[in-house]
Amino acid sequence: MIGAGTLGRRIALMLASRGGTVRIHARRAEQRAEATQYVTEALPKLLENRGFGELGVATATDSLEEALDGAWLVIESAPEKLEIKIPLWGQIDQVAPSDTIFATNSSSYPSRLMAENVRDKTRLCNTHFYMPPEINALDLMSDGQTDRGLLDTLLTILPEFGVYPFEARRECTGFIFNRVWAAIKRESLAVVAEGVARPEDVDGMFKVNFGVQAGPFQMMDLVGLDVALDIENHYCEEFPYLPKKSRDLLQSYVDAGKLGVKTGEGFYSYQ
Repeated sequence: MIGAGTLGRRIALMLASRGGTVRIHARRAEQRAEATQYVTEALPKLLENRGFGELGVATATDSLEEALDGAWLVIESAPEKLEIKIPLWGQIDQVAPSDTIFATNSSSYPSRLMAENVRDKTRLCNTHFYMPPEINALDLMSDGQTDRGLLDTLLTILPEFGVYPFEARRECTGFIFNRVWAAIKRESLAVVAEGVARPEDVDGMFKVNFGVQAGPFQMMDLVGLDVALDIENHYCEEFPYLPKKSRDLLQSYVDAGKLGVKTGEGFYSYQ
């Protein structure tokens, strides 16, 4: 697992739920410690609630070579910036075993755009996780050259980890669910930006009408408003007709340092 942020540690949790070892790679010692602690503490409860699986182990290292030694699967969960992902995949390609499956957790970029330094592009694909262990669907998408057998393997094996993949049949920005979810987020932000409603009103109606535990603004706070803004800016690059007011509202929170749960304040306060 390359990356120990909000999603990286949650993906590591799922991959440790079948009795194996997950190695988490991160540069900062603080992140490594927090990620392994999260997996260790959350895994027993996950297995109890789920009713299947086996207690695995999560370790952490700042060495990419150590993290990838003998790995059958490497998942990258680095920030949503191609200037980070492209060279990182080049480094992974240099040290990973020749049969390791390459998967990016990118929520907005197709893996094709980060494959520049990957010698064998048939081994790379998108495995876009949402927010496990609460939300366990996964977008699976080829980089345009991904081996069919590799995709079929992931479709078969990932459910054993409590993760359920759905394949995007052609390349699509936003994949399947995120393409729909982006429209929901965008319109929710517009309603608040126009002064029609407050974040808690939109979230409250979602919870009452759909029986969900969290609405769009709570979900954005959980993912991070900086991440939400990066994703929305990327959509705008491809679809320039999208309204600006939604991005402006997100930008105002990011400029104020209110990024959501990870900073203690976003649309809601978590002090």
